[in-house]
Amino acid sequence: MSIAKEYKLLNQVLDNYRAQLDTIPDDEFDVTPSKGGWSYAEVYSHIMQATLLSFIAIDRCVMGNKPTKDGLNFWGRYVMLLHRFPPGKIKVPEKALSKMPVTKISKEEAKNLIIKCRKRVEEAFPSIHNVPLKNRSKHPRLGMLNAAQWLKFIRIHLQHHLKQLQRIDRNFSTNG
Repeated sequence: MSIAKEYKLLNQVLDNYRAQLDTIPDDEFDVTPSKGGWSYAEVYSHIMQATLLSFIAIDRCVMGNKPTKDGLNFWGRYVMLLHRFPPGKIKVPEKALSKMPVTKISKEEAKNLIIKCRKRVEEAFPSIHNVPLKNRSKHPRLGMLNAAQWLKFIRIHLQHHLKQLQRIDRNFSTNG
């Protein structure tokens, strides 16, 4: 998939996150679902922080800090080829959690994080086209990703957590 197409899809997914915020009742936003798991607030906290950290990885690729022949590992190839994560629940790696602890944020904070993510998309997009493929940055689970792969990962990760928001919706609608 082209970088321009990823950019367009990424903006569509961010539009979806922003639109969904308006549909979530204020009194449910930070409530942990009765079946367990994260609240809406925690999902927004995680996904927007992860997106912003992923743009730091893209910046590293743009700067050429780590040219390498190393590439994707098995799971990295799986995710990039199938455009999705493997089935089942995946725990956030401890190292990543230490950099971005999941917290219950407010809806206003979620809106501001979406704005920050959009700004980073706009800033990074022009430079990604010219980054050598050998310029890579390590992902905690997928191996060494180049800038275009990081952009694709961001979109896949955002889409993955949209499904989590749908599960939370279902939980509240069956208990409400």
